[in-house]
Amino acid sequence: MDYLTGNFIYTLDDDDDTIYGTTGGGDIKTVLDTNILFAGLYSARGASFQVLKALSQEKIHPVLSVPLLFEYEDVLKRNSRKLGITHEDIDSFLDNVCNLCTFHEIHYLWRPFLRDPKDDLVLELAIAAQANTITTFNTKDFKGVEQLGIRIQSPKQLLEEIQWEL
Repeated sequence: MDYLTGNFIYTLDDDDDTIYGTTGGGDIKTVLDTNILFAGLYSARGASFQVLKALSQEKIHPVLSVPLLFEYEDVLKRNSRKLGITHEDIDSFLDNVCNLCTFHEIHYLWRPFLRDPKDDLVLELAIAAQANTITTFNTKDFKGVEQLGIRIQSPKQLLEEIQWEL
């Protein structure tokens, strides 16, 4: 059982569910909400884990900001026992996620637009990066963002868009 090594190898069970990472692009420019990373690390059986695999194979083009990275770190480390991984493993995982994402600075705040300020930081990144989608489980929390030209999708919808086999 490997966990989040420098080569972004992550195996959750004895099956061959392994992520191999490289750096770079992809066709789908999206913001990955924190719940996608959490769910992907929690279980190798769901769509979020498949999103992490697609990320590592450059099938999607995720965008990231410093505030969102800090949220990833906070949520994952706060739940490290539930995830069954150490803080060092989370640091290694996030280092590799950073290598696979394009960073964007946010110069204009759209707050308050949504009810939750943490959702606003995801929306602000999508606008700053000109991403056309936000991938999240909490689609209802992003009501109204369509008027800004941003589509909200579930991990399963993202995988269908890139024609990823589930």
